[in-house]
Amino acid sequence: MYPKREIIICLGSSCFARGNKDLLKVVQKFIRQKDLSDKVRFRGDHCFDMCSEGPNLKIGNKDYHNVSSANVIEYLLEGLKDLI
Repeated sequence: MYPKREIIICLGSSCFARGNKDLLKVVQKFIRQKDLSDKVRFRGDHCFDMCSEGPNLKIGNKDYHNVSSANVIEYLLEGLKDLI
């Protein structure tokens, strides 16, 4: 079995203040709806050192900046397209 793809959301205070609390829920719902819990590992981490460009999300080896509820699904589909 292949290792799980990691999705990491920044939980630093700047990203959290900019809306990562809502993004947590959206990503969790996406993982459930697409039945990806056995293929991805979703976790939080502190500070990607890109605070001015937050909220920040990492899928695999790619960083996404200025993530919002309006674009997070697009980023998830892009970053996980081979798993869906």
